[in-house]
Amino acid sequence: MDSTRRFGKYRVEREVLDEQRLEEITQRKAYSDIHRSLTEQLRDSLRCTLPKLKRGVMSSLPVLYWLPKYSVWDYGMPDLVSGISVGIMHLPQGMAYALLASLPPVFGLYTSLYPALIYFFFGTSRHISIGTFTVLSIMVGSVTERLAPDVDFLIMNGTNITSEVDIAARDSFRVQVAAATTVLGGLIQVLLGVVKFGFVGTYLSEPLVRAYTTAAAAHAVVAQLKYIFGVSPTRFSGPLSLVYTLKDVCSLLPHTHLPTLVVSAVTMALLIAAKELNSFLSPKLPVPIPVELITIVAGTLVSSYAHLNSNYTVSVVGEIPSGLSSPCVPDVRLFGEVIGDAFALAIVGYAISISLGKTFAIKHGYKVDSNQELVALGLSNAVGGFFQCFSVCPSMSRSLIQESTGGKTQMAGVASALIVLVTILKLGTLFQELPKAILASIVFVNLKGMFKQYADIVTLWRSSKIDLVVWLVTWVSTMLLNLDLGLAASITFALFTVIFRTQMPTYSVLGNVPGTELYVDLETHRQAREIPGVTIFRSSATVYFANADLYLEALKKKSGLDISKMIIYKRRQEAKQRRRERRAERRAKRQAKKERRAQRTAEGLSGSPAVSVEEDVGFWGDTCIEGTGSEREDQAWTERENGTVFVIPTTPRTPDGPSRWEYLKGGAPDSTSLGWMSELQDGDTTTLGSSSEDTLSRDLERVSLGSLGKWTWDIHSIILDLSTANFIDIVAIKMMKNVFQDFSEIDVDIYMAGCQASVVEQLERSEFFSDSITKRHLFASVHDAVLYCLNHRGASSFPRYDPSLDTHSSTKF
Repeated sequence: MDSTRRFGKYRVEREVLDEQRLEEITQRKAYSDIHRSLTEQLRDSLRCTLPKLKRGVMSSLPVLYWLPKYSVWDYGMPDLVSGISVGIMHLPQGMAYALLASLPPVFGLYTSLYPALIYFFFGTSRHISIGTFTVLSIMVGSVTERLAPDVDFLIMNGTNITSEVDIAARDSFRVQVAAATTVLGGLIQVLLGVVKFGFVGTYLSEPLVRAYTTAAAAHAVVAQLKYIFGVSPTRFSGPLSLVYTLKDVCSLLPHTHLPTLVVSAVTMALLIAAKELNSFLSPKLPVPIPVELITIVAGTLVSSYAHLNSNYTVSVVGEIPSGLSSPCVPDVRLFGEVIGDAFALAIVGYAISISLGKTFAIKHGYKVDSNQELVALGLSNAVGGFFQCFSVCPSMSRSLIQESTGGKTQMAGVASALIVLVTILKLGTLFQELPKAILASIVFVNLKGMFKQYADIVTLWRSSKIDLVVWLVTWVSTMLLNLDLGLAASITFALFTVIFRTQMPTYSVLGNVPGTELYVDLETHRQAREIPGVTIFRSSATVYFANADLYLEALKKKSGLDISKMIIYKRRQEAKQRRRERRAERRAKRQAKKERRAQRTAEGLSGSPAVSVEEDVGFWGDTCIEGTGSEREDQAWTERENGTVFVIPTTPRTPDGPSRWEYLKGGAPDSTSLGWMSELQDGDTTTLGSSSEDTLSRDLERVSLGSLGKWTWDIHSIILDLSTANFIDIVAIKMMKNVFQDFSEIDVDIYMAGCQASVVEQLERSEFFSDSITKRHLFASVHDAVLYCLNHRGASSFPRYDPSLDTHSSTKF
């Protein structure tokens, strides 16, 4: 396209459209035509048809949609390679994260098996890897250790008055607690998914989630310190538990178990070196080197041949039972104690799942159903809880491996689950001599990516200060208040920031860009031109109950019209005018009475030739004197009004309503004439008919409208740009009604422009429109409203708008 066509000017000729005329032209449907009644919706929801049944089954079981179309030739080998790679990662991560949950390592393997199989049938994402995750494992660990602390399972030794922990009983009860929490969290997720509450994850913004996972990584590090240093700190729960635990660990550092520390240090050094080498060679490697698996195999071999447990008392994983455990019903009596933790696990798990799922869906061009994902994740947790699994969600590291190694569908998750199943059935006993310090080191090194998220502080400082505050508040609250309370506090604060930003929006007065139909802020654009006699007011946020009063105050300030004081002044002037009329009526009555008296006197003396010249002269003299006094009074009134802005009626007052007033400008206003006015409350007009009315009227005679603030009586119309409003509530509607009524009293017309269809429907349902407010006051665009104002009101006080002067458009009227 050449520059002439790109930047050429066009002349458009069309009718100025208000909302009523627009509806006539477009034939907008009625509300009942668009929205079905509740009875019809209920009838349709209960009606069962074959297509509807098919859609319902397909949406509930997505596997029925894609599995019949599955191509083994195209997808089989990539899914198999990807599944084996992810399955190898499941083994070390499952056992390591089980320690984070304060459970035996074998239950981490169970958690890597059953939920992945359930998600295969119900999930809609093709690339996420369901299983153990750091944050959820820490959250489960906080619940298990709170409800099953070591002190509740002490066995007293009567011989030397010592005690030891009954590890078997403790672990058994902790498994019950974890299973009950997982099942309850899964049921919450399923319920939220069934009622289409999948949008709840949108309340967890990216800064909030990243700060939360960063703080959770700190909790994970502190939880692994006891395995790395070989100490036994006291377990704390509740607010500041992280601080107390860290303080206790530091106090126990002199008692560090050196063999355990050596194992941890060597493992972390080798893991870091291997991961760096893996990253360096990743472009040349089809599959990443499974460094975690190599580490646990090598650690198990070294521990077995060196007898680290018996010779150096290095703590090892211990007995890993072969085979699968039978399902059992969790203890429902624990639900009441873990419901808060279960809800937090449900929300955090879903937020991580949907964010990862949508990331891969956008990259590969398919759709992820948020509600179905909530149901799939909930069923994975609920069913897994019956097999002693703890809460699951996708892992970023495993999901990236599954996607980067060529995984195409959920079949890769089945292949990884088979690797875990073989390990549980045949290879589990081989890892009994694996030191726990190695698993703790794996967790420690894998948290490196989360610690890199501290760089978000610098990024958010440059881009968004409010998001930075959300990040910092989330991190601090999660660190100090623990994971469950920290999440609640973070979400609450994030919602408050949204309310704050909508409650304190930017208010601006718009001006026209010459030659266009565009209107921009006058304060921020030099070339914007103010429309004569018209003020265009815009708020950057929707108008609702929280900011309705602020909207009204900003409108008064931006328009320069202090409407409350002006109405008070006008009513005072009306009262004075009425008193003038009453005085004139009384003078007229006295004059008529004197005339009748003089007539009767003249008739009585008609038969007598004698005439009292003095009395007659005195009567007319009195009349002349009184008339002269009236003129002097009017002259004095005019002198008192001189130098002020006052109001005079341009049309006679009728019994049906007040007369039309015209505001006139006088001389320079008195800056001190409003001292008494500041003491009046806005809208306080109850003293109009009081006994002190004359006193207040004399005070008001000294008041100049020019002294009531920025007095710009060249405004005859105000246009409210509501293009940013996507809804309007009853409080805002009442405020708008008051704006129309108040400004009409000072002869300023109010118009609304850019209202969305939903806002117009709300105005109709709330009976906003009346005889004085109609759809003639609503315009589809600001430009239409401006043209109407200039042609409707501009002719009386300003030159009539000439469309031919507009180089952009011409509008016929």
